[in-house]
Amino acid sequence: MTRSFPQILTRRTLGLGLLAAALLAGAAAPSFSEAPNWTQVAGEGAPAARHESAAAALDGRIYIIGGRGERPLDIYDSKTGKWTKGAQPPFEMNHMQAVAHEGKIYIIGALKGPFPEEQIVPRVQVYDPQVNQWSEGAEIPADRRRGGAGLVVHNGLFYLIGGNARGHNSGFVAWTDSFNPATGEWKALADAPRPRDHFHAAVLDGKIYAAGGRRSAFDAGKPMELTITEMDVYDIASNSWTTAAAPLPTPRAGSSAVVRGGKIVVMGGESGRQVAGHAEVEAFDPKTGAWTALPPLPVGRHGFQAVDIKGNIHVIAGSGNRGGGPELADHWALNR
Repeated sequence: MTRSFPQILTRRTLGLGLLAAALLAGAAAPSFSEAPNWTQVAGEGAPAARHESAAAALDGRIYIIGGRGERPLDIYDSKTGKWTKGAQPPFEMNHMQAVAHEGKIYIIGALKGPFPEEQIVPRVQVYDPQVNQWSEGAEIPADRRRGGAGLVVHNGLFYLIGGNARGHNSGFVAWTDSFNPATGEWKALADAPRPRDHFHAAVLDGKIYAAGGRRSAFDAGKPMELTITEMDVYDIASNSWTTAAAPLPTPRAGSSAVVRGGKIVVMGGESGRQVAGHAEVEAFDPKTGAWTALPPLPVGRHGFQAVDIKGNIHVIAGSGNRGGGPELADHWALNR
């Protein structure tokens, strides 16, 4: 097994017992040449514990951003194994997905303020690692503002999918928007087949995948129940949506999604079915239309953003139980 990051403490989580359990549950065995394993990364220094945070990978560094309350910008250098701090974000930001683009990190559609009807951050937020500064980008149109949405970038355009215009109350939407950072132009696109919030989107080969999430409705007494099983797929070229035949095997919200090895990997989350954060890691192969069970997270969690560095998935922070705690600061990586 190749170890491409420093000071790794190996923890093997895919033994014969787990593989047999996955097969009995109807999941296919992992198709990797070597079964992947989660390893705990012991860096020099440590990030702040947090949840409902975002993360982005850029030039071999991981940037951990925001979370409930005032949280620092923590930066992990995968080459040196050291943690440092960047410029403090201008205000509390949470329930967002961060994306790196042309040397900068963008946040579009974040929440701030008190639960359950948080405010929507009205402008694009941009962090420039080269000068270690935050700046504000274009204003989000007032009638398209929401948080807890999925965000991806493709061919120079950002795409914002779904989200909730009322924080955790019944403001879930099925909107799709594009944003051009070069011109500041916003464009409303075709609505998704269903609204969802508390999820992360992923883009692969010109298609955007929306898996997981829920319709948050705390005001209607349904805080966790309305999780979404269907995975919706947006074709950028045709501005059209379809729904994948195979649903997400483990419905949950507050999960993260990354692209790895030509697959969409969905991990973690929360639901009304259990108190503990979900540990499931499931990968969708667009070529076969099938889901595969990967080794579960060593510590289940929700409210985090996973990133990929050279084929290794890194997971940092999150909440160990559904709701607001315990907040985590541990760092795990899934090898190729």
